[in-house]
Amino acid sequence: MPTEFTPWASLLGGMMIGASAVLLMATAGRIAGISGLTVRLLTRGDDGEARGVSALFVLGLLLAAPLWRLTTGDWPVQSVPDNLGLMAVAGLLVGFGAVYGSGCTSGHGVCGISRGSPRSLAATLTFMATAVVTVFVVRHLIGL
Repeated sequence: MPTEFTPWASLLGGMMIGASAVLLMATAGRIAGISGLTVRLLTRGDDGEARGVSALFVLGLLLAAPLWRLTTGDWPVQSVPDNLGLMAVAGLLVGFGAVYGSGCTSGHGVCGISRGSPRSLAATLTFMATAVVTVFVVRHLIGL
């Protein structure tokens, strides 16, 4: 499965992710970790403001593809394997990793590293190394 190289779109997307993380920290004092925002949104809590901020942030994530369609006329191109068992295992591993690692890639990789967190640097190095090994195994050894 070839991967399309899109440096300008990737740069723009990265800048938007960084800007949203800075905006969330500056306005609400919250880290833009998607797993933490989602947990805050779905669990009971006394902090209604935090829940509202989380809801708006997650809503923004969900509206990204429809806004892309309105802007360009086309849906964003995504390729997802049709192997449901593989997808279920991958989802469980990502969920386990986010819980076990006390956060997700966005919380550690975008926000934690920018704050100089040694724990986030270790977590990011771990999941990036795991991603490299996983891609190698899946594409070159298994051949999916």
